Amino acid sequence: QVRLVESGGGLAQAGGSLRLSCVVSGRTFSSYAMAWFRQAPGKEREFVSAISWNGDNTYYENSVKGRFTISRDNAKNTLYLEMNSLKPGDTANYYCAADWRLPGALGNQYEWHYWGQGTQVTVSS
Repeated sequence: QVRLVESGGGLAQAGGSLRLSCVVSGRTFSSYAMAWFRQAPGKEREFVSAISWNGDNTYYENSVKGRFTISRDNAKNTLYLEMNSLKPGDTANYYCAADWRLPGALGNQYEWHYWGQGTQVTVSS
């Protein structure tokens, strides 16, 4: 069984930064494509970013391009999301997701097989 545990969320001011982490256990982390999604209250879960198994390919939702950076450390079984220039609109519960292959439809949450429980990010204006 694959287990994903997020951490690093919290309260930040607009313009500030946070770094999220997702530790994966149970299977070979380096085998998985990984992603971050987020869900704000009353809204659908939305794609934020994804990364291939070896980190060579990264993908971002338009609103976070240039502000967020996804990365992974396969030796530490850990996925990261560096979030800079935060905006109140970034407020959401952030989830990491994993799958054996990079889905064709990255933004489709149903394409991702494994999920963490989420970490809350709140950005004040």
